[in-house]
Amino acid sequence: MRKSKLQAAHLDGDADDVEAAFYDALQNADLEKLMACWADEDDIVCIHPGGPRVVGATAIRATFEAMFANGSIRAVPEKVRKIVSVASSVHNLLERVEVLTPQGPQQAWVIATNVYHRTAQGWRLVAHHASPGTVSEIQEVSDAPSVLH
Repeated sequence: MRKSKLQAAHLDGDADDVEAAFYDALQNADLEKLMACWADEDDIVCIHPGGPRVVGATAIRATFEAMFANGSIRAVPEKVRKIVSVASSVHNLLERVEVLTPQGPQQAWVIATNVYHRTAQGWRLVAHHASPGTVSEIQEVSDAPSVLH
């Protein structure tokens, strides 16, 4: 029952709401809430930093279950860039991740792309692709916007 209740909460929301729920689930090691963010499709895909392509809900669930066995994932989305259409939304973002090291908590960066589709159940995640970022603070190179004065 919990899963369907969580899914119903997203029906009227948009891709941003699903993304917020996804990162909240990571930070709270809430596997049911995390899986409720995903579309009910055979070909959903998740790629963790340095990992293989994981396809399908059962396989994706298993990877997050293994990760949550070590506790929550303190990932905070930052600098989100979006391309939105009627039925899809692509979010490219930086994840600031807190990693516990022998020297104490340290920050690491992950560069991620989340793809959302509007489904019969509302907006849902269909792809999460995360790649390790760099050790420096500079995680993005972009064209400077033109400003007319």
